[in-house]
Amino acid sequence: MPADSPNLTKLLLVGAGAITIGWGALAAQESLNISAATASVEGFGSTEDARQALERAQATAEFAQQRAVKFSQEASLATAEIDRLAKESAALAAQIQQSEADILAASAQLAILADQRAVLDARLAKRQQPLVRLTAAIQNMARRPIVLSALQPGSLRDTVYVRAVLETTLPQIREQTASLHSEVEQGRALESEAARSLAELQASETDLQNRRNELAALMRQQQEASRSNSALARREAQRALALAEQARDLDQLVGELDRAGLVREELATLAGPIMRPARPEASRVMPTTNATPRAQETSPPAQFQLPVHGRTITGFGEEGDAGIRSNGITIAPASGAQIVAPALGRVSFAGVYRGFGRIVIIEHENGWTSLITGLAQTSVNTGVQVIGGAPIGTAALRQPEISFELRERGEPINPLSLL
Repeated sequence: MPADSPNLTKLLLVGAGAITIGWGALAAQESLNISAATASVEGFGSTEDARQALERAQATAEFAQQRAVKFSQEASLATAEIDRLAKESAALAAQIQQSEADILAASAQLAILADQRAVLDARLAKRQQPLVRLTAAIQNMARRPIVLSALQPGSLRDTVYVRAVLETTLPQIREQTASLHSEVEQGRALESEAARSLAELQASETDLQNRRNELAALMRQQQEASRSNSALARREAQRALALAEQARDLDQLVGELDRAGLVREELATLAGPIMRPARPEASRVMPTTNATPRAQETSPPAQFQLPVHGRTITGFGEEGDAGIRSNGITIAPASGAQIVAPALGRVSFAGVYRGFGRIVIIEHENGWTSLITGLAQTSVNTGVQVIGGAPIGTAALRQPEISFELRERGEPINPLSLL
C-alpha cells in the first residue's frame, strides 16, 4: 500500500465532510417552517396579485388611520353627547377598517414569503442532487478498508485517479457548499420575516375583535342617547318596510318613498332604478312623474369616501353577464368587513330588499344619493342622520360582495372619480 494511502483516506474524509456540511445545511433549511403558511398565493391568484393587494391594503390602512385620528380629535371637542358618540363611533369604524387592512396586508405578505420560500426550496432541491450522489460515493470510498483496497485488482490505479479527481473537485465542492450556506441564510431571513408578519397578523386580528366589541357597545349608547327620536324613526321605518313589500321593484320603491315623504325633494329627480336588478326584465327605467328638477348647487358630498375597501370586481359602466351596464361598482371586501356612510346624509331606507339582500340608501345634500347593497347586517335605522364614516353595517362572512352606486339628480356617477 502506498505511503500516501492514509493521506488519501483523509482526503476522502475531508471531501465527504465538506459535502456533508452542505447536506447538513440543506437539512437545516428543510427544517425551517413558515408558520402561516399555509398562506399561499392561491388566495390571491398569483404573486403579482398578492403584491397589489399588499400595496392596496397599506394605502387603505394609512387612510383609515388618518380618519380615525381626525374623528377622535373631533369627538374630544364635541359638546353635545349625541355628537360625541357619533364621532367616536366613526373613529372606531375607521380603526376597524384599519385593522381589516392590516390583516389583509399581513396575509398578502405571508403569501409572498411562502412563494419565495417555495422558489428557494425548488432551487436547493435541484442543486442538492449531484452533491448527494458525490457525498455517497466519497463516504463509501472513505469507509473501504485499506488492506482490501490493496488486494483488489486495479485498486491502486483507481486510487490515484480518485485522488486526482478530488484535488480538482474539492475547490468546487467548497464553493458550492459556501453558496448553499448563503441560500440557507436567505431561508432563515424569510423565516424571520414570516414570523414578524404572522405576529402582526395575530395582533391585528386581536385589535379587530376588540374594536368590534367597543363599537357594538358604543352603538348601544348611541341608541340610548337618541331614544327621544326613536319613535319617529320607528314610524318611518315601518312605512318604508311596508312600501318595500308592496313595490314591484326598486324603481317603484323610490317613487313610493317620495310620495310618502321619506325622501327629500332632491331624491324626486331620480329617474333610474336604484340598483340594476339580477333579472334583465326588471331593469326597465321608470321615470318619476312628479320630478321637478331645480336649478341649484350640485357640488358633490364633502369628504366623500368609499363605504368599504377591497378588490373591485365590477367597474363602473362594465357589462354584466346579462348585458346590462353597471351603474356603480362592486367590491369584494374582507369577510365581515365594516361598511360606513360615504358622506354626511340622511338614511332614507335601511333594510332587506328582495334580490339585493340588505340595502342602505343615504340621501346627501344637493341631490346626491348613495345606494349600498349586499350587506349582511345593517346598524342604522331609516330616518336617522349619519356623518361621513359612520358605521352602517357589515359585509357577509362568506364571499362578501358590496355594490355601491352614487347618483347626482338621478344620473349615475362613477364614485371613483370623486376620490
